[in-house]
Formats: sequence, C-alpha cells, structure tokens
Amino acid sequence: MKQFILSLAILASFYSCKDSQKTTESTKTPNHLEELFTIMQGSYNSEAQAKVDSTYFNISLHMYPIWKDKGNYLYVEQALNARQNNPYRQRIYEVTKLNDSVYSSAIYTIENDSLWIGKWKTPQAFDSLSIHQVSKKEGCEVLLKRLDSNHFKGETGKKTCESTLYGASYATSEVEIFQDKIISWDRGFDDKGEHIWGAEKGGYIFNKLD
Repeated sequence: MKQFILSLAILASFYSCKDSQKTTESTKTPNHLEELFTIMQGSYNSEAQAKVDSTYFNISLHMYPIWKDKGNYLYVEQALNARQNNPYRQRIYEVTKLNDSVYSSAIYTIENDSLWIGKWKTPQAFDSLSIHQVSKKEGCEVLLKRLDSNHFKGETGKKTCESTLYGASYATSEVEIFQDKIISWDRGFDDKGEHIWGAEKGGYIFNKLD
C-alpha cells in the first residue's frame, strides 16, 4: 500500500510539473523582433502617391541589412527617385527590442556618407565600416508597437530629436510599417512648435518594390 501511495505521489508531481511548464510556455511573451526587422527590408518608392497628389515627390527608399554579426542593422538611403545618385539622407538603423511590447529603431549618421552612396546594392561593403565611424542621433529613435501580424506603428518623442534643418529646433517622425509598404511622416518644428519643413497633409506612402 505504501508503495502504491508513493507511486501516486510521484505521478501527481510529474503531471503538476508538466502543467506548470505548459502554463509558463503559454504565457511567455513572443518576440517579434525578427518579424519587424524582416518586413522593413527592401526597396520602396512613393510613385503612386506622387501621381495622385502633386504636393508629394516620388522618393526612393532603400533599406538593407548590414553587419549581420553585430545585430539588426539596416543601411537606409533616400533620394528623389530621378536623382538616386544624389541621396538627401543616408542613415543606419539599429532595430532592437526594448521590452515585451516596444521595439526601437535607433538612427545613426555616417562619417563621409558620400562614400556609401548606392552601397545598398552590395551591403557586404559595410563590413569595412567601423562602428566608430557612425554617430547615434540621441532622442531620435522611433519607438514601435506591434498592432497585428506584420504591422507595427510608432513615433519619436515629442521634442526629443534635435534638428537645425531649415531653422528648425526639433524633428518628429511617425512611422507605420506593413509587409508591403511603409508610411513615414517626418516634420521639423521651431522652438514655438511652428511647422518648418516636411509634408503637411500626412506621411509619405512608400510601396515595396521587391
């Protein structure tokens, strides 16, 4: 009888542990960092939006992974579609998970960025670029939340990203990321909160080309 009771105790303990393990696994918060990083990658343009609204330009946007052994980094290049050999913005984005619900896209400027024009076509070229040759734009990271499968949305802090472009005091970015497009609204404001630069009606709609 004692042996029978002992067997029942061991069996009960076994199933209790299994139930506990299942509960822990089911309540574990999923990590969607790879999903976000993957859907950001590719080439885009805003041609469709520019055709229906002349206040928007046809802008090209290229985002491709670099430094694969260092983390989730993207080289980002933007230009008027007709002048892609003369981009107006070249950046490196670092995509990380901050906590169970928030992801960050931090922004870095590149030293001698003209040397890297068009290198999105050969991202392995960035293996020769040192982390010491880039500078983080403090306060300019976009904080993103996952709304659905392959759908993230976020923005910068209200006045955290300093900018002196065209006499502005700070800049803001609002971003929505889908599997087939990115909507990005970048604006600059003076110290009184007056709009200085950037689209007035809403964000640029970049449709993915590949």
